[in-house]
Amino acid sequence: MGWMGKIVGGTIGFAIGGPLGAIFGAAFGHAFDTGAEIDEKAAHQRLSSTEQHQLTFFVAAFSMLAKLSQTDGHVTREEIDSIETFMERDLHLTPQSRNVAVNIFRTALNAPGTFDDFARQFYGQFQLKPQMLELMIDILIRVAVADGQMTAGEENLILSAVTIFNFSHSRYEQLKSQYVKTADKAYAVLGCSPNDSDEQVKRCYRQRVQEYHPDKIAAKGLPEEFTRFAQDKFREIQDAWEQIKDARGIK
Repeated sequence: MGWMGKIVGGTIGFAIGGPLGAIFGAAFGHAFDTGAEIDEKAAHQRLSSTEQHQLTFFVAAFSMLAKLSQTDGHVTREEIDSIETFMERDLHLTPQSRNVAVNIFRTALNAPGTFDDFARQFYGQFQLKPQMLELMIDILIRVAVADGQMTAGEENLILSAVTIFNFSHSRYEQLKSQYVKTADKAYAVLGCSPNDSDEQVKRCYRQRVQEYHPDKIAAKGLPEEFTRFAQDKFREIQDAWEQIKDARGIK
């Protein structure tokens, strides 16, 4: 049973604290009014360290996306559509997980905590897990451009996360370029340059495969609900390698 099952089952053995804990605590009060039965055994279970990380990632993602959608002072229909599309197409959330995500998102919209507050707490949890930091930046970019463009306000917030995460600005530009149709998109996926040698491109590919294998990053605290996103990321790496390999004639 994962963290979602334990929470739904009635366990009280969780606490992530800080602004993200406040968001989840407030959202939890109305996240499960679906008539689900309480599992008495689950009520005495505590979340494992991995499940705590998964909970933090899940709450942080939808809390930060909520603040990202408010950059112009209000949330537009297009922004809501992009969040819903992300839940359905990229994450394939179950009705139960979607219910939790929507409540976290709505709660964060009106919460006093800021985007930077959430980003700092997330960094405190995942600072030794660079794949998790990159996945969060990737998610923010993907949703920001889903409605056709990234506004200056949205990019400023994402760049704030880049700074808080001590994330490479050049890698941020590579991630952003993945969502823009350019000839260098495949290289951006692998984290390399068209000017790199074949051997360097191969090294980048192997490193990305090692870092982003879904099983490996799941063990680092990626929630089960984000597994499909990780799988898509892994396929993007494979597709980019095949495209570059064919173009260069690499055997």
